[in-house]
Amino acid sequence: MTDRLNILVVDDEPRVLDEIEEFLLNKKYHVFKAAAPSEAFKQLTMHPINILILDVKLPEMSGLDVLKQVKSQYPDIEVIMISGHGDMETVIQAMRSGASDYFPKPFRLIDIDNAILRTRRYLEIAVRLKAANSSVDILSRKLLENIGSQLIGNSAAMKHLVSMMTKVSQTDNTSVLILGESGTGKELVAHGVHYLSKRAHQPFYSVNCSAIPETLFESEFFGHKKGAFTGAFEDKSGWFEIADNGTLFLDEISDMPLHQQAKLLRVLEERKVSKLGSKQSKKVDVRVIAASNNNLELMSEQNKFRLDLYHRLSIFIIEIPPLRDRVEDIPVLVDHYVKLYAKEMGKTITQIDPGVFQMMKEHLFPGNVRELKNIVERAVIMCERNTLLPEHFTILGKSSLNGKSSKNGKNGFSMDNPGEHSNEVNSGLTDTNFDLEESVKLLIKNALKACDNNKAKTAELLNITWQSLDRRMKKYGLE
Repeated sequence: MTDRLNILVVDDEPRVLDEIEEFLLNKKYHVFKAAAPSEAFKQLTMHPINILILDVKLPEMSGLDVLKQVKSQYPDIEVIMISGHGDMETVIQAMRSGASDYFPKPFRLIDIDNAILRTRRYLEIAVRLKAANSSVDILSRKLLENIGSQLIGNSAAMKHLVSMMTKVSQTDNTSVLILGESGTGKELVAHGVHYLSKRAHQPFYSVNCSAIPETLFESEFFGHKKGAFTGAFEDKSGWFEIADNGTLFLDEISDMPLHQQAKLLRVLEERKVSKLGSKQSKKVDVRVIAASNNNLELMSEQNKFRLDLYHRLSIFIIEIPPLRDRVEDIPVLVDHYVKLYAKEMGKTITQIDPGVFQMMKEHLFPGNVRELKNIVERAVIMCERNTLLPEHFTILGKSSLNGKSSKNGKNGFSMDNPGEHSNEVNSGLTDTNFDLEESVKLLIKNALKACDNNKAKTAELLNITWQSLDRRMKKYGLE
């Protein structure tokens, strides 16, 4: 939005028009005037109007009818109504038709200015929201075109995620670290950063670090020359060379052995690779995106991960929220996967019973979107009519709110099961009336107390990343 708003004033009283115009010009607004609706609609076709100040009583047609037509043709314009007839029925009609504010005559010009300032904030929020929605749509389309998957959701958390991806994609070489629980879609986010960047038409290569035998690490990452070792019958390009000019995605980076991390760090800093059996090095231009569901900073404090590599990888951190932190996206996700699997299986499913969504709300989804996707696929298989019913989701009834988390550590804490934890920090939770948000808040408070407010230790105790803990502390006002 431009700094100076374009304001159109429509009133058939010349004195009122002139007074409002003079006042608004002194406030540095761009002001346009019209004494009749026909003249106002001409102005609307000629200028990008932000705010319309509109009298109710006008020649040719009523201000209320003008309001309805303007909101129909120009929905982004905010309308402030003024009238010498301040009856409540007119006010109600104006607000129902989309007016943002209403003033009876005579009014103070300062009140009009305050209304404009309030309306300006609405406009700025609307612009940001529109941009966020557009970014989500653009990213989803790019992902769908390139890999057949997409990011789904309209929650604030999802829009923030896309905003972070969009920002870092505009840089060319910045390393990115994606943090998130299993099943949240870390590789999908990495793909998104790649396809939004200038490297979109270059290779995207994905590597699961936990699946690489230590003996093959250097050969796989850097390549080898023929005869470099027994079984090296021909030259082989490593992953850095394959991904040259593109993006290399290193999933489960926390599983990489310490002594191999030093070799990876050297390549990231020098941007050169040397094949096994070769004395020559080759420059590579690769953006590295790493991902982990572990707290790498905490691991580095425990000497389980190199601190210098962590700092090199975490220049820009993107944290993916778990599904339980964006429950408003669940209906959209369910609808998407129902349509997807119904089409694949040749079924016609037109309705989803409301009870299904109630069951979904009560489930914590420790497996996140991946778990939801699998649950929906099973339900579609079970469904033999055109309506999905709670009985098709019996697996939710068995696991909701009481499933044991396999990630629970010796301390008994788990964000997947906030009601289940050790007796050491149990005080107070039994008084909670099964309110999930309050249970999580109390669990975090007790965990912080048990760890003397040390965030790193608290995150480890709760089996989440410190970034996730920090976000939850802000959410619940626990900072």
